[in-house]
Amino acid sequence: MNKTLQLVLGAAFLAMPAFAQQVEPLDAAVVEKIRQEGLNKSQVMDIAFYLTDVNGPRLSGSTGLAKANQWTKDKLTSWGLKNAVIEPWGTFGKGWEVEKSYLALTKPYYQPMIGSPKAWTPGTNGPVKAQVMLVKASKEEDLAQYAGKLQGKVVMMEVTTPIKTTFTADASRYTDEQLQKMAEPVQSTAGRTPMTDEQRATMLARRALMTKMSEMFLKEGAVAMFSGRSGSHGTFFTSNGASYAMDAKPVLPEFEMAQEDLARMSRLLAAGIPVEVELESKTRFLTEDQQGYNVIAEIPGTDKKLKSEIVMLGGHIDSWHAATGATDNAAGVAVMMEAVRIIKALNLQPKRTIRIALWGGEEQGLHGSRGYAKKHLGDPATMKLLPEHAKIAAYFNLDNGSGKIRGIYTQGNEAVAPLFKEWLKPFNDLGATTVTNRNTGGTDHLSFDGLGLPGFQFIQDGLEYNTRTHHTNMDTYDRLQADDLKLASVIVASFVYQSAIRKDKLPRKALPQVKPQS
Repeated sequence: MNKTLQLVLGAAFLAMPAFAQQVEPLDAAVVEKIRQEGLNKSQVMDIAFYLTDVNGPRLSGSTGLAKANQWTKDKLTSWGLKNAVIEPWGTFGKGWEVEKSYLALTKPYYQPMIGSPKAWTPGTNGPVKAQVMLVKASKEEDLAQYAGKLQGKVVMMEVTTPIKTTFTADASRYTDEQLQKMAEPVQSTAGRTPMTDEQRATMLARRALMTKMSEMFLKEGAVAMFSGRSGSHGTFFTSNGASYAMDAKPVLPEFEMAQEDLARMSRLLAAGIPVEVELESKTRFLTEDQQGYNVIAEIPGTDKKLKSEIVMLGGHIDSWHAATGATDNAAGVAVMMEAVRIIKALNLQPKRTIRIALWGGEEQGLHGSRGYAKKHLGDPATMKLLPEHAKIAAYFNLDNGSGKIRGIYTQGNEAVAPLFKEWLKPFNDLGATTVTNRNTGGTDHLSFDGLGLPGFQFIQDGLEYNTRTHHTNMDTYDRLQADDLKLASVIVASFVYQSAIRKDKLPRKALPQVKPQS
């Protein structure tokens, strides 16, 4: 056994039965102070305003993200947090941002259309007026019919999925029945059902076809592409974009668009009616600094023995570019910043050090938190752990929109459930009641959970996150729910503070097994 690993295992708090955990009584007076400060003197919406309206889109590697990193570092410092730093997590690649974007239908009539340049695609090098060519292809062989026909054209795929009217509200909250179901024990906490071999093969074939199409369109002299994933009522969902690698292959200028505009052009072209468009995009690649960054700051612990241990909280500060990244994830960042502001404003004295982390590069694959974990805590591929691994008491994350916190996922760590149930009691009257042993995925707590550390994501009301704002052109400040974010800030502040003053670190699950290399 590796000596470092042996030391860490000796110090680490491994999984133990839930009944063995001591549930210390809450300091009701402190919890009430946190509640009053957070609900009555909140700055969470002011923080969100500066993150979104002032700093703008925060795509990884962009000027907007760099500005937001500096603003958050300065703000945390102004509140009295220590050791604030914009810390590199590793190499990202080239940055990218939009300087100009224009898109309109000109034939058979004029009308502006809704769309945005796709991330990391080049600009059009000036205004373009061109006919649109509809491409129908389900396999590579179908592309041959378009050889010699795409020069000077804008290409788009046929829209075959009908745009349906919905008869349910965009926004929703968890019902009591849904929360009760979520709290019930489950046999497996493995998370999402894995893809079948057939599903994986279909996905890979589709991805390969799209690559071939992109290469052909560029080679044949097309001037731009139109694309779209889903959405309705003028909302479009953006996607992962082109490659941000420094040596990425050239691609065409591309606009991601509202489904209604794509469907209209598709119908016209299918009917043999010519379609002409005007478009211009001016985009800029940023290549001077290829590093990605996280923002880190601390409230130092006050206990001589425990101050070297760390309670962490965080959320990702990067966003997509079609809007200002309000619910994904300025909301989470604002809540976590407000939580540490509350603790500082009340002059609470945590025994352990509280460390806030605002992650970069989450949207491209949890890069910021994974880079931080590998640099400070250990390598999940080998489970070779670093000394700081033993010092992490807990990590709390927020990244599911603007909805009210209704509880917390334990990630299968049943030993923390009694603690969390007790910590939620002061907020039961506000709808936060549920502790579930289920897993949830897709965000930065996984970088900690993957190393056997107690990393947690809160349960939040979905609101319109998955229907209207998540990765869309509608993810703006206006979609934030002030009362929900105030409550979230209070609950996070309380959980972080309780973790920072209790006698022991939060219990851990057994360390993950190293996966065999295939």
